[in-house]
Amino acid sequence: MAIKFGTDGWRAVISDEFTFANVRHVAQAIAEVLLEDAPATQAPWAVVGFDTRFLSDRYAQAVSEVLAGNGLRVALAKGDAPTPVISFAIPRMNAVGGVMITASHNPPRYNGIKLKAAYGGSASTADTRRVETKLSANLAAGCEPARLDVEAAAAQGRIVRFDPFPDYRDHVSRLLNLSAIGRVGLRVVVDAMYGSGRGYLRDLLIQAGAHVVEIRGEMNPGFNGIHPEPIARHLGPLIELMQSGGFDLGLATDGDADRIGAVGPTGRFIDPHCIMTLALRYLVDQRGLRGSVVKTVSTTQMLNRLASQYGLALHETPVGFNYISDLMLTDDVLIGGEESGGISIKGHIPEGDGVLMGLLFAELIARSGKSPEALMREVMTEIGQFDYARNDFQVHPFDKPTLMARLVDMAPPTLAGIALATVNTRDGVKYLLADDSWLLIRPSGTEPVLRVYAEAHSPDTVQALLAEGRALADAAGV
Repeated sequence: MAIKFGTDGWRAVISDEFTFANVRHVAQAIAEVLLEDAPATQAPWAVVGFDTRFLSDRYAQAVSEVLAGNGLRVALAKGDAPTPVISFAIPRMNAVGGVMITASHNPPRYNGIKLKAAYGGSASTADTRRVETKLSANLAAGCEPARLDVEAAAAQGRIVRFDPFPDYRDHVSRLLNLSAIGRVGLRVVVDAMYGSGRGYLRDLLIQAGAHVVEIRGEMNPGFNGIHPEPIARHLGPLIELMQSGGFDLGLATDGDADRIGAVGPTGRFIDPHCIMTLALRYLVDQRGLRGSVVKTVSTTQMLNRLASQYGLALHETPVGFNYISDLMLTDDVLIGGEESGGISIKGHIPEGDGVLMGLLFAELIARSGKSPEALMREVMTEIGQFDYARNDFQVHPFDKPTLMARLVDMAPPTLAGIALATVNTRDGVKYLLADDSWLLIRPSGTEPVLRVYAEAHSPDTVQALLAEGRALADAAGV
């Protein structure tokens, strides 16, 4: 068994590699790392949560038994909950870290473990490497995980069930201006995609005074066969309902609600690039806030142009919210996010949060009195037209460094007829063009997939860049 933590945790196919035995071994290594970092006082707390996937609640119980067996006190969520809500509970409870059982947006056959640090964000790469090292050493030595049965642990106060929602609700109510949503009676459809965001975003919007319909909010561990990622091709029911009329905004969260997607009244999908762009504009123009902007290498150049317009520093990171989290801990970050929909703002934990961003997006729509489509037309009038698309390709195993080196060597002088400006290898190979268009070729960190991304000033140019990107990848030997 060679368990590796990817972009945001360890994920594997249920009953194949993701088994109770393996989960317990990983939990043992996590317990050892958490205890090494804990102050030498009474037994420290760890927080454990889980999503709606098949057996997630049982895997969470198994992790809790191992953590308790190693001397940690465990706060185990009473029911399925969003990753960011569990993450918020960690610093709130002064815990040394946390574990979330989820495979996030991955297909239903997967489950996974996200390791969270004491500050509520993803554990650093260095810490996940420590977990991997301890795991390997324990397996090589034939060590079995320590366990304390959940009932015995509960009787001893070592495992305590808790509801993470009230503290989170109070926090976002202070951070956002939710009353703006109620004043206009915003009409919202929430698509929970059968994930653990079910009920959370809906109830907070209702509390704010919105008129809300939630779809795909029932418990369905197989996600009714869908891929719980809030992108256009998986949001058919939400798009159809928005096109039927009567609603101002559609919001969708992924399997563990750390990602956000949106749909306007016309049925147009509003991707995270647009959500971040409108959020940045709103936070500066309407809220009067300042700070740096952090985005991953696969995220829109619209943020670069807006940051320049506002005189804000901009940082570009590899894909993975842990990189954004690092900067949120050390810099005065106003907004940070990635093209997949993981976004956070100043005043919140350094963690992508689909619930929070859904509420913020509803707030800005309510205060503007305009549709997302109208707001995007406004911002593109200011900074230029941008279109974006991404293609994913299933691939056989390949050597990533070799591919990257070949793609750099093969860098053409022009792409889609536009001059190449720079090439960076921060994460994959990104060709930035002279007019701020770009093409990125990057292997996924969680699936056997090669991703080809492009952004340009027209849909036709985007498609031309994607075609050239696939041709480059083929020529490089993928």
